[in-house]
Amino acid sequence: MNERTGFEPGRPVVLRGGTVLPMDGAHQVLERADVLVAGDRIAAVGPDLAVPGDAAVIDATGGIVMPGMIDTHRHMWQTVMRGYGADWTLTQYFVWYYLEHGRLFRPEDVHAGNLLGAIEAIDAGVTTVVDWSHGLRTVDHADAAVDALRSVPGRFVLAYGNIQRPPAEWTAAPEFRDFVSRISGDDMLGFQLAFDVTGDPAFPEKPAFEAARELGVAVTTHAGVWGATGDDGIRLMYDHGHMTPETVYVHAASLSADSYHRIAATGGSISVSTESEQSAGQGYPPTWAIRAHGIPVSLSMDTSVWWSGDLFSAMRTTLGADRSREHMQAHAKGGTVTHSGLRAEHVVGWATRGGARAIGRDHDLGSLEAGKKADIVLIKNDASPVSFPLLNPFGHVAFQAQRGDVHTVLVDGRVVKHEHRLVGVDLAAARREVERTVEHLRESMGEEAWQKGMNPDIPETTILDNPYTYTDYHSASTHTR
Repeated sequence: MNERTGFEPGRPVVLRGGTVLPMDGAHQVLERADVLVAGDRIAAVGPDLAVPGDAAVIDATGGIVMPGMIDTHRHMWQTVMRGYGADWTLTQYFVWYYLEHGRLFRPEDVHAGNLLGAIEAIDAGVTTVVDWSHGLRTVDHADAAVDALRSVPGRFVLAYGNIQRPPAEWTAAPEFRDFVSRISGDDMLGFQLAFDVTGDPAFPEKPAFEAARELGVAVTTHAGVWGATGDDGIRLMYDHGHMTPETVYVHAASLSADSYHRIAATGGSISVSTESEQSAGQGYPPTWAIRAHGIPVSLSMDTSVWWSGDLFSAMRTTLGADRSREHMQAHAKGGTVTHSGLRAEHVVGWATRGGARAIGRDHDLGSLEAGKKADIVLIKNDASPVSFPLLNPFGHVAFQAQRGDVHTVLVDGRVVKHEHRLVGVDLAAARREVERTVEHLRESMGEEAWQKGMNPDIPETTILDNPYTYTDYHSASTHTR
């Protein structure tokens, strides 16, 4: 057999001799196995595969081959502010973006954030991202977001949102409807609506849900965010018939059992952003409650204005938070935990097949099976002492691996990263875009405000600010103004 290397379009690709995690529901670990890619599909998975003579060969020996990871909630437009809000609380985030400086972002600034966020995703083995794009103040901003996503060889879902206007208003605007008809989501770019439900009994968000139903698209919503969205909103959605299997509830960290029952009964899923929930204050990361109610889970990283942009961190922190609570509960009762309820395999599943299920793509994404889309990640780093021994591959992915160990990434059968280097990506151009945006924001805010935003005061009293300005509703479970 005359196997060659090289990744010309149309050539088959085979990943040879790796430890393969199919994530197909059968709990398999295939040692010294191959994955053959033909076109945009996985052709075969197994040991010693016979492959076409012109196949490009990737040596996966000593590495882990797994499905591409799927992030179901990332505010990609905010990537230009990487690390700026490291010391923020959720309130400070709301004030900065919703009430003060979010309006400063021009279409080109959204483009810069989306471009950098998209590149970062594929570099970390995240082959699909739901771009929770709530900075789309105008259709020009939306066009810029889409242009950036389509310029990067990844798979994305644009979750259209606008935090500066009421959901009922922007979803009814003629220019929004025109935008939706123009982008016509395709295999590489899906579409959702992104907005939150305040709990106002008048249900001002109802027209937005009706728009989603009319357009035939899913809704993704921040639910169970302490002081902002809670059980009242879930009840309104349920009572009006707007909880569906396609609905994705982000965070869901401060909900009652009643709300979890409603989500479970209507078949929705929850996107957990553990780093965010731990640090910002939406509530304790809720995987313990979600698991108890049998609700499907996916993982997300939220925003790079605070946290890492990879799902290795998401898996690691999710395991830690869930197990920590399990231990604390046992200790409070004078007991001890002898067996962990949440396993490494579970979070790897949430980062792959769980994400595919959340976006309605588990029929062709999220696992390595013949006939499915070839979104594949090879974790291998021969220069790292952490790469061996490889004993428990699920544990290795969840606790040992990091973005620097991502050796090769395929999206839709196309090699977009190989030997730890991105393929066909102009990182220098992305840097120049981001630098122009940072300069614009810094000049627009003024140096004093810029520095203060990055270094917030430690308040002597609790400050509560509800970011939703289109309703005066407040209750015991939401902030008062």
